[in-house]
Amino acid sequence: MKIGNIQFGDRPLFLAPMEDVTDIGFRLLCKRFGASMVYTEFVSAEALVRSVQATIKKLAISDVERPVGIQIYGRDVASMVEAAKIVEQAGPDLIDINFGCPVKKVAGKGAGAGMLQNIPLMLEITKAVVDAVKVPVTVKTRLGWSNDNLIITDLAEQLQDCGIQALTIHGRTRAQMYTGQADWTLIGEVKRNPRIHIPIIGNGDITTPEQARQAFERYGVDAVMIGRATFGHPWLFKEFRDYLDGKDPDPTMDFNWKLDVLEEQLRINVERIDEYRGILHTRRHLAASPIFKGIPNFRQTRIAMLRAAKMEELTAILNDIRQQYANGTLGAGPQTQGEEATPVIATD
Repeated sequence: MKIGNIQFGDRPLFLAPMEDVTDIGFRLLCKRFGASMVYTEFVSAEALVRSVQATIKKLAISDVERPVGIQIYGRDVASMVEAAKIVEQAGPDLIDINFGCPVKKVAGKGAGAGMLQNIPLMLEITKAVVDAVKVPVTVKTRLGWSNDNLIITDLAEQLQDCGIQALTIHGRTRAQMYTGQADWTLIGEVKRNPRIHIPIIGNGDITTPEQARQAFERYGVDAVMIGRATFGHPWLFKEFRDYLDGKDPDPTMDFNWKLDVLEEQLRINVERIDEYRGILHTRRHLAASPIFKGIPNFRQTRIAMLRAAKMEELTAILNDIRQQYANGTLGAGPQTQGEEATPVIATD
C-alpha cells in the first residue's frame, strides 16, 4: 500500500489525528511501537493564517516520526489554500484535510464534518488545496451528515476526482458524533467500487487486533486508522502488529514496562513542549490508560495524577504506583465509591 511515493507495506496501522492527544511525545512512542503513519493534532487554517503561536507550534515534527501527516481544517477556500502552503513549509510527508470532526466548535461553524452539508464547497476546497501544494493531499471524512444523508460512496469518487491520493472514512455520520457503532459496510462498499483507485483507510471502533484483522479481511481496506483506543496505550501498535504478523504476545511488556513508557511520554512532552502543557497532555493519557483500569481503590491516585501540576509531583506519583506494584499492595486501602470517569477527548 502506498500514498504518493510513501510505501507502507502490508496491512499498515495509522494513528488518527486527535486534538490534545497526538502531541509529539505520543507520536514518537506510537511510531516506535509500530504505527505506520502518525498525524499531528489537527490545526485550524484560520489560526495558521493569523499566525496564532499555539497553532504554529503544532506544526513541529521530527524526522524520527516519519512518515508524518499534518491535518488542517477550515471553511473557506482562501484560508485553506494559504494554510496548506504554510503547512507544506513545515515539511510533512502529506497534508490531510479534516472533513470529519463532528464537535460543535468545528462542525457547527461549517468546517470539519460541517462541510458534509456543503459538498460543492468541500470539493472546491479540496481541489484548490491539491493544486496549491506539491506534497500528497488526503482527506478524512464521515459517511454523511446523518442516516438520511449517507453520501460517502458518491462523495469518495468526487474527492478522488479532485486529485487526493488517499481517503480515510470514519464509519459514523456527523449526527452520531461518537455514539452507537461504526458502520464498516459502507467503507467496504467504497473500497469495492471499481472506479476507486486511491487507497481507502478505515476508521472507527477498532479496539482489538481481531477487529483490525477483520477490517482488512472482510472490508478490504488498505490501512486501518486507530483513534480513541490508543489513549494511554501507545504500545497498542506493537500488540496489533504482532497479532497481524502471527507473532505471540511479547512477555516483556508487563505493568512496569508500560508504566515506564508512560513516564517517558511525560519526559518527552515536557522537554519538547513545556512543563505546563506537557503535563496537561500526559495527564489525559494517564487518566485513560488501560493499565490502571480494574485496580480497586484507585480513585484517589487517579485524582492525584489529574491534579498534578509539576513534573516532580507527577513523577513521584508514578514512582509510588511502581513501588506499590512491587510490594503487591497496589489498590489496597480503604474502599472508595466508583472511579473517575475517563475524560472525553475530541477526535475526528
